[in-house]
Amino acid sequence: MNERFAFDLDLAGRGTVAGADEAGRGCLAGPLVAAAVAFDYAALGDADFAALDGLNDSKKVSKVRRAALYDEILRRARQVVIVCCSAGTIDRVGLHRCNLGSLARAVEGIGPEPCVTLIDGFPLPRCRRTHRALVGGDSRSAAIAAASVVAKVTRDRLMLRLHVSHPQYGFDRHVGYATAAHHDAIVAYGVCELHRLSFASVAYRDLRLLVAGEEAVERG
Repeated sequence: MNERFAFDLDLAGRGTVAGADEAGRGCLAGPLVAAAVAFDYAALGDADFAALDGLNDSKKVSKVRRAALYDEILRRARQVVIVCCSAGTIDRVGLHRCNLGSLARAVEGIGPEPCVTLIDGFPLPRCRRTHRALVGGDSRSAAIAAASVVAKVTRDRLMLRLHVSHPQYGFDRHVGYATAAHHDAIVAYGVCELHRLSFASVAYRDLRLLVAGEEAVERG
């Protein structure tokens, strides 16, 4: 059995474990996506564990394998909740607050309450559900790893759709991260409504957008 499933089973036995993680926190453009996945271990059999055997932190899994795992997670999880936070909201509220709030909303959407709720990395001070923060959780817990995969695949597919209306930025290649190609596109075309102006990125310096972004954060 995948060691991440063994970790969850040690915590909850054959109960339900929910895990939450996010994708897109470090991007210059596009939303932050948080996901929560609940596995009911009483309902999973050998075939389910075998189908999800390669489950791991989404950053450690190939794009093709992530897509396959995504489908298997949706088939076999008790529940999946996805929350998106737009670039405009991130600029207005602040990235860290958006991150914590999105993760809290995702796990609060899981019902009935799981035996154990795990969050990758950060405790959630305003979450109404009892939970445990787990540093490196996407490599330790199957539920968090599943949330990591769901958040990443969801966000990547959304960025591919946004590429159709904003092809000049190359979102189909870098999905909004701060690559050299993205920097060059921003210099050439400026920013669009998908860009987070509150990020202190070198990509924005040529356009003198840093001050506007910092003011937006202060107002939030």
